[in-house]
Amino acid sequence: MELQVGVKILLNNKEGKFLLLQRNPEKYPEVGAKWDIVGGRITPGVFLLDNLKREVMEEAGLSITGEPKLLLAQDILKADKHVVCLTYAGEAIGEVKLSEEHSKHRWLTRGELSKLEPMDKYIQELLDRKLV
Repeated sequence: MELQVGVKILLNNKEGKFLLLQRNPEKYPEVGAKWDIVGGRITPGVFLLDNLKREVMEEAGLSITGEPKLLLAQDILKADKHVVCLTYAGEAIGEVKLSEEHSKHRWLTRGELSKLEPMDKYIQELLDRKLV
């Protein structure tokens, strides 16, 4: 079984809204057009926060400000791999510029966030545990 480490971040802006990205179903047909937060696998040998900053810039064209807060560590188990995902909360500045990995984005209030469908189940866990 392959072990991978991922980092994700629930970003909020100056207005207190949270950024959600919709996965591009053409690029990720196995997952579909679910709403998710910015994130991806780390590059071994690179600090976690540097990986997180890279993912935010690559996927959303934004810059993290301040020190992100670690919210949750999750195990994602698949037939051939075990992914340990570290999810953070933090603030971002800039204008969203999506990569080909995502087809849409939305800035949402906490109330709007909890109603967004279809939501990635690991992000839904953050909401269900009231970590945001």
